[in-house]
Amino acid sequence: MKHSRRNFLKTGVAFSGGVVMLPFAVNGAAHAAHEFAVPGGTLSVHPVAHASVVLKTPKGVIYVDPVGGGEKYAELPAADLVLITHHHGDHFNADTLVAIVGENTVMMVNPEVMEKLSDDMKAKATSLGNGDAGEWNGIGVHAIPAYNTTAGREKFHPKGRDNGYVLNMDGFQIYLSGDTEDIPEMRALKDIDLAFVCMNLPFTMDVEAAASAVAEFKPTYVYPYHYRGKDGGTQDPAAFAKLIGDAVEVKLGDWYG
Repeated sequence: MKHSRRNFLKTGVAFSGGVVMLPFAVNGAAHAAHEFAVPGGTLSVHPVAHASVVLKTPKGVIYVDPVGGGEKYAELPAADLVLITHHHGDHFNADTLVAIVGENTVMMVNPEVMEKLSDDMKAKATSLGNGDAGEWNGIGVHAIPAYNTTAGREKFHPKGRDNGYVLNMDGFQIYLSGDTEDIPEMRALKDIDLAFVCMNLPFTMDVEAAASAVAEFKPTYVYPYHYRGKDGGTQDPAAFAKLIGDAVEVKLGDWYG
């Protein structure tokens, strides 16, 4: 279900590809929310840090890859659904889960994370491998592949282990890449309204590969996230926006404020 860009509502500060900015810093209020009109109401996007994001939807509140301790989420609404893409420490942290998972919180995780959960947490969780699908409160959750393809980097995210997710909320579709390179499964995505796409080295992909993939599957809106790397591997979200141009509307969040 593709939504007109006129349905994008802005709270806090919004950006476009033409904004001149210091690399990796976003002006405006820390973690300011962007809002999107969706079936049944409004979707609010709350960047938290790096790969962690909170989505407040008409169906409930979704935490994606929550890490950093409970204090990171103290001013956000409580989690109804938690999605975890894989077990790396910037995506999965057991202590953070203890702090943010409530009595009625549901989790969906990849099989490797499932093995690492405590018995109490396992009782709240469903394991989804690549190609599996689940459902929560009327939202379809589809686990899609996320992996490295570059020679020498396969060890970071081997094919078949880690997840990205596509959420379908009454026809409004959200793609969460997790940690991946520019893979055929990403390029083959259809009718994505809102995408979150990683880009850092050596663990995922560079800005050119990310922009090329996004230009092919053409979500209505895209957030670059997970863009700090090591040994010079950090990617510039402003450069990503420039490469995308007018093909897709780029939204920049304060992931590192």
